[in-house]
Amino acid sequence: MPELRKDPIIDRWVIISTERGKRPVFFIEEKSPFKEGVCPLCPGNEYMTPPEIFAIRQGNPPLSGSNWRLRVVPNKFPALRIEGNLDKEGIGLYDKMNGIGAHEVIIETPVHGETISDMDIGSIQNIFLAYRERSIDLSRDKRFRYIMIFKNHGSVAGASLDHSHSQLIALPIVPRRVSEEINGSLNYYRYKDRCIFCDVIAQETEDDVRVVYENELFIALSPFASRFPFELWVLPKSHESSFIMHRQADSYFFLSQIISVVMKKYVKLLNAPPYNYMIHTAAVGDSDLPHYHWHLEIIPRLTKMAGFEWGTGFYINPTPPEEATVYLKETNI
Repeated sequence: MPELRKDPIIDRWVIISTERGKRPVFFIEEKSPFKEGVCPLCPGNEYMTPPEIFAIRQGNPPLSGSNWRLRVVPNKFPALRIEGNLDKEGIGLYDKMNGIGAHEVIIETPVHGETISDMDIGSIQNIFLAYRERSIDLSRDKRFRYIMIFKNHGSVAGASLDHSHSQLIALPIVPRRVSEEINGSLNYYRYKDRCIFCDVIAQETEDDVRVVYENELFIALSPFASRFPFELWVLPKSHESSFIMHRQADSYFFLSQIISVVMKKYVKLLNAPPYNYMIHTAAVGDSDLPHYHWHLEIIPRLTKMAGFEWGTGFYINPTPPEEATVYLKETNI
């Protein structure tokens, strides 16, 4: 019997279609190849990107050049432009403003073809440190209200280049999806005087049917109302509302370790699927909210949204999260 499950944070309903239940093997498809050509993100091709705004290099190297381990550059084709003013304006019942923001590309590795699942923990840690440094810097700009960090891996997931990279977009407004989480968690906090994310972690830890992996500081779990097969959320075990709350690099070691494990499991179980991940965090200036808990959502692109999903806002998930958890936990790496 299919189930309707309600997300406890934003009151979104999901259909867990057990009658359509799919094992991991049914999701394995041929990869869509990227076009061959010169890669602008590879070492030696720095002239093909805008000038870097942040980099991590080893030892005591020069300020520029190809001896980098990670680079951050402005997106050559940005969704939003950093120059100018918002100039908010109303036209009758419609509102508009200039497309002001920042759009940056985090080039995660100098090695073309290397993915997060191939990287050592130190290299993954560099990625999260770069996210933090760029977020802190952009948060100083009074025009920006939210920093969205995300990764598209694979052409099906929206990546236009094969070289491993992620992106950051600073926005002048808080995205609706994040606002729904913040407001939903605030309603829960007003009623129970507790963070709903902390309560979810406590219950999932006790039930132990949707916890895929955990370490000292972080936990990876299949959400009760998972929208997609093998969807995972990674959360800090202690209450933290903002991703940039960590003050020491060691804090990101445990996040990097759990991401490494999860990605290796995806590769082995699901044949390295395309995926998206995104970090949901508190808005700029709201770094210490008692009701909100930052987290990283990982969505393997194994199914497609169609008319029902677009028309209703419901999602149909053919793999119950409990089954997905079993498969992932049993996958040795």
